[in-house]
Amino acid sequence: MNLLLTGETVATDAAAAGGFGGNIWVTVIYIAVFIGIFYFMLIKPQQKEKKKFNAMMSSMEVGDIVVTTSGFYGVLIDITEEDVIVEFGNNKNCRIPMKKAAIAQIEKANADN
Repeated sequence: MNLLLTGETVATDAAAAGGFGGNIWVTVIYIAVFIGIFYFMLIKPQQKEKKKFNAMMSSMEVGDIVVTTSGFYGVLIDITEEDVIVEFGNNKNCRIPMKKAAIAQIEKANADN
């Protein structure tokens, strides 16, 4: 059994045996792989959904039929920068202003209606 007395020799022997230097790179690779999986499983789909929502909001026009996040169907009457006015039901008295974020789905109005 060989006894090493200096700290420099112990560190050199440990690195040569794969102790300190080898494990750090494996750890870095594991962290990079974990971050990559996290990005493609959580962040990328969320960005895709936001892009789809923004495209839907930009294609919104007066007269389109919308479905709110509550499940109500209505017709767009007016569109402003952040709000819309939606008419619910057949009577013309039920016009409610709401945020654009409360719209879950848009169905385009047919030209023959």
